[in-house]
Amino acid sequence: MTTTKNQDAISPNQAVTLHGLFLERVRRTPDKIAYRYFDARQSVWVDLSWAQMRDQVARWQAALAREGLAKGDRVALMLRNCPQWVMFDQAAMSLGLIVVPLYTVDRADSIAYIVNDAQVKVLLFETAQQWQELAGVVGQMGCVQRFVALDEVPGDEERLVSAARYLHTQTVQLQPPVPCEIGELASIIYTSGTTGKPKGVMLSHNNMLSNAYDSMGTFTVFGSDLMLSFLPLSHTFERTCGYYLQVMTGATVAYARSIPLLSEDLQYIKPTILISVPRIYERVYAAIHAKLEEGSPVKRLLFNLAVEVGWARFLREQGRGGWKLSFLLWPLLQKLVAQKILDRLGGRLRTAVSGGAALAPEISRMFVGLGLPVVQGYGLTETSPIVAGNYLENNFPDSVGQPIRGVQVKLGEQSALLVKGPNVMMGYWNNPEATRAMIDADGWLNTGDVAHISETGHVYITGRLKEIIVLSNGEKIPPGDMEAAILHDPLIDQVMICGEGKPYLVALAVLNPDVWKAVAAKVGVRSDMPESLTDSNVEAKVLRRIARNISSFPGYAKVHRVMLTLEPWTIENGLLTPTLKLKRVTVSKQFAAEIEELYKGH
Repeated sequence: MTTTKNQDAISPNQAVTLHGLFLERVRRTPDKIAYRYFDARQSVWVDLSWAQMRDQVARWQAALAREGLAKGDRVALMLRNCPQWVMFDQAAMSLGLIVVPLYTVDRADSIAYIVNDAQVKVLLFETAQQWQELAGVVGQMGCVQRFVALDEVPGDEERLVSAARYLHTQTVQLQPPVPCEIGELASIIYTSGTTGKPKGVMLSHNNMLSNAYDSMGTFTVFGSDLMLSFLPLSHTFERTCGYYLQVMTGATVAYARSIPLLSEDLQYIKPTILISVPRIYERVYAAIHAKLEEGSPVKRLLFNLAVEVGWARFLREQGRGGWKLSFLLWPLLQKLVAQKILDRLGGRLRTAVSGGAALAPEISRMFVGLGLPVVQGYGLTETSPIVAGNYLENNFPDSVGQPIRGVQVKLGEQSALLVKGPNVMMGYWNNPEATRAMIDADGWLNTGDVAHISETGHVYITGRLKEIIVLSNGEKIPPGDMEAAILHDPLIDQVMICGEGKPYLVALAVLNPDVWKAVAAKVGVRSDMPESLTDSNVEAKVLRRIARNISSFPGYAKVHRVMLTLEPWTIENGLLTPTLKLKRVTVSKQFAAEIEELYKGH
């Protein structure tokens, strides 16, 4: 479908391994800018060429070689996105070591579990704060022979060393890599663990190389592209698309400073490609609509008109709509509305990719209508991760697109989406039983997602096999779909639907503090008083807002009561996984008394 290709892309056969991919990129474009990062000490953005990256990888390779590790040993890293993440990853793979990425925001007990399960020998982390958080579990990680800190970290742990002392100070040459085949294990990536202990997904060099390469059949990345990296590299989506795909294509990656500074970084870096999970798009969407609520009716009218006309123009370009007289207004609407919003995203984006979870059609429609092509894709850690994606020229934003090159999909029992291809994992680490439950004898992996496939071959995810609420009257409701619809309201930051075995549905909702102030003023309560969240008038108003957003669901899928809070659900308080997925069982247990109160008298 895509007519323009990147002629300089490195194929899996040319690379053989993920380290071979890096070496080939250095050979082809040694002087090109590979990475851009912010040096906090000097308060300046710094560029690194591929040749400079090679020299730094050599230092890490020499340091790791002194550990006396054997091919196949596991090493882990717990860093924010930065060039050192890539340096350590490449150095480890050059020695035939298996890389285990860890989330910087994960809980200490979860880190200890993963380190022990994988029998990690070297752990690279960053800050004194991280070491402080790990202090209580360091004694439990007896398998680790070396803890390496990027910063100077005080401590009397004999296994602890700073990176400055760990690395050779003089320049060293990158040594030839340990021989490795394309089908060998490259990395163990632990899943989020929403329903229990994390499982280690085993991905080979071929899994990730083929997935990055085959995804270019759907969406091309060029050497001239500039990508802004802010999703954690421990997330497979970012690692494949924002790292290995970048090396494969010769594009440049700039590492964002942080999520709070993302808006500033977008305007400074001016990326051409944005790779994100839906939450970022949802935040921009909510912020725009919150501002529109405060603005004049004329501003709202112009905005809605711009989206409507822009969407109609998109449908015409896709061959699914005709010409309209309103198109004559587009130059004015683009100048007054669309371009101002796109400039806040840097002004140079040629496309935005969304994956990791479902993106609401209304959000896609807004961005596409304003002139930013949003292409939604689909995948999971166990598939390296990309399964499907939309072509720019054949984009159905409410779908997750068509299977990428080399990947097959079909529907199994209960319309479960099954996947087969070179991207399917080798299995779960030390867990053959879980592997057999996930992949059948013919190699088909059961995603656990319910789907349907259109006549055009586009895949539509309609729910989760295990995430269905069955009311006491037997009616079945997919909570995820309802929650996604409710989150369109800028007042609600987080929400969970409950009702298993109950006569009706209730919701737990975390409110956006800024929007809540405006709503409280309209209802006539004080936003700073906790008791205002239990006011019957407030609950009634929120329920009306929820009802508007779920009006397209069946009549029995109605939320009757809602518990409101301003305390967000976070990784730190144990209610979200490191990939920001809701831990339903944990939330239900923590708010058991409040949920029971919502059913009082029924």
